[in-house]
Amino acid sequence: MNKEYSNGEIIIKWQPKLCQHFGICVKSLPQVYKPKESPWIIIENASSEELKAQVSNCPSGALTYTLIK
Repeated sequence: MNKEYSNGEIIIKWQPKLCQHFGICVKSLPQVYKPKESPWIIIENASSEELKAQVSNCPSGALTYTLIK
């Protein structure tokens, strides 16, 4: 099941079936990605610009984003 996380400016969509490299997320933004917590993405802990940059580096395409107008 896909999950979405929003901070009011950006929506991050996570597709767990595609996720293979979550360690990259954790290393890039450890304040946002906390695999031992639920929810594991705490989007409020980074700026929208930081989130866009990190999601753009997702090697598997499991993370994507949409900007809210």
